Parts: sequence; structure tokens; C-alpha cells
Amino acid sequence: MKARSFSHVGITVSNFNRAVRFYWDVFGCPLVGVADTPPERVRAFFKVAGEAPRCKIGWIRIPGGAVIEIFEFQPQLPPAAIPWNRVGLTHFSMNVRNTHRWYEYLQRRGVECVSPPERSPRGHWFFFARDMDGNLIEMMDLGYMRYVLQWLGPLGGWIFRRGMYRKYYE
Repeated sequence: MKARSFSHVGITVSNFNRAVRFYWDVFGCPLVGVADTPPERVRAFFKVAGEAPRCKIGWIRIPGGAVIEIFEFQPQLPPAAIPWNRVGLTHFSMNVRNTHRWYEYLQRRGVECVSPPERSPRGHWFFFARDMDGNLIEMMDLGYMRYVLQWLGPLGGWIFRRGMYRKYYE
């Protein structure tokens, strides 16, 4: 058994409509589905207490096929900073071309950029920005490696599992 592809990432947002507008206005990612969850399911499945807890769920499609699943709960807990060394999700990433232009574009749009674009030791460019609730979004330009990973990724995985990365599979 093996996974077919990456499907989605889920994030809890403070304001559903504001999140929809942010991802559409800034990234051109449309809302493709919405569901309102009944209070009994919010209590039983999500374990959110309250007299009549609510959850609105939306699916925002990223070009290329991945999805951001957004949740707006009522009642809400306040956001908390996620340190890098805490076990768990820290960020999600979007593949882009020309991180320097993206950095300038996001700054013009008033989006918080954590740092300017930098080059990794392996040659790709990246930087981090925050959405309207402070969730970290990595903007990554893999350059030619995007095509290598897309077309040769399965072969590379097979070779690396048997070679230089063997110890991680033992």
C-alpha cells in the first residue's frame, strides 16, 4: 500500500469569510465547497464543548490540485504560537516561481513576510509569510528541481531507499 498524492492541509481560522477572501485575493485560490457541521457532531467528533457549538468547513483549491481545508469553530480558543521544535505541524508550502517577485507582491498586499527570500544549501529559493491568522506559509521556488521531483521523484525515491537513505528505513 502507498499513498497516491498529497491531498490537503487543514487549518482553523478566526473568520471564515476573511480566510476565503485572503486566499482568493492573494493567491487566486477559489472556495470550492462549504459545509456547516451540526452541534452534536461538533461536540462528538471535534470534542468542542458548549451549548450549541458550531463549525463551518470550507475547501479552498490550490492550483495544482492540493486543498486547504479551513475550519471556523464557535466557540473559539485564542491562537497560540507554534515553536519550530514542538512536535506537530509548523507550516505548509506553496510552489511558486520567482520568490523575489512574490515577496514584493505580498508586501505590497500588506501580507506579513517573516524574512526576505533566501537560497537553501541545495539551491532552491524560499521565504515564509503569514496568513491573516498568523499561520506560516512557505513560498518555495524549487527551480529545475521541480521537474526532477515531478518526473524522476519515484525513481529517486526507489534509489535513495536502497542507497544513501537506507538507514532511515531500517
